[in-house]
Amino acid sequence: MHGIMRSTLWLGFFGAILAAWWVMYTMAIDMDVDMLGRPGEMGARMAAMDPRMPMYMPMANFGPLFWMWAIMMAAMMLPTLLPTLRAYEDLMVSATGTRAGWSGVLVGYFIVWVAFAALITGVQLALLFGGVIDMLGIAKSPWVAGGLLILVGAFQFTRTKEICHGVCHSPMMYFLGHWRAGLAGGLRMGIGLGAFCVGCCWGFMALGFVGGVMNLAWMGLATFFMVIEKLPQIGHYVTKPMGFALIIAGLAVLGWPVFSGG
Repeated sequence: MHGIMRSTLWLGFFGAILAAWWVMYTMAIDMDVDMLGRPGEMGARMAAMDPRMPMYMPMANFGPLFWMWAIMMAAMMLPTLLPTLRAYEDLMVSATGTRAGWSGVLVGYFIVWVAFAALITGVQLALLFGGVIDMLGIAKSPWVAGGLLILVGAFQFTRTKEICHGVCHSPMMYFLGHWRAGLAGGLRMGIGLGAFCVGCCWGFMALGFVGGVMNLAWMGLATFFMVIEKLPQIGHYVTKPMGFALIIAGLAVLGWPVFSGG
């Protein structure tokens, strides 16, 4: 019975990830953008629309936009939780961990990221109506895109990043220091871990405004890097190099109009 329960929960976990990615893919198709977030003819017309026009546009309304971000959180952030859930399973053998607690960790973690989805939805709408990004969430100015790349790159070197990444990178230490048994305990620990994870990874979500929030290539690359950051063996070795790479990319974006004569 224990093995069946374990298999069912893990299958549900991975099934939710696959379903979220499928929904994001179908949304991109419906909006007529390719894997790189580049609009086709219909997508280009939508991107150029003024959000203040008296018509219903999903990307200019909080509800639909929030659900898009919430699904994106599931697609991108649930894979990064895998080492944490495995660490909790170890405590089911050596401590008082339970399957209910395991589920609580998962739910608590996702609650925090859904709250972040609401926050970044508000940010996107403010940028959209402020004329900073277009309807597809793409920055209109290379100064905004380049500046955001540099900001996120610089954040990789901060003490805040170091602290938050330390918790995400070593969830076992967090569990040992904040252990609570049962579903309620798992939920509480999951919320705490989710808060540190938001502090660690918010910048990669914000980078969606550089290439477009529906850019599936960006989603895949950001997910891959966030998973790598949390791997115990190599996580600490990739954080600062990625910071350098982002800063260089930002400088290139800022300098391109000058050197290209644009």
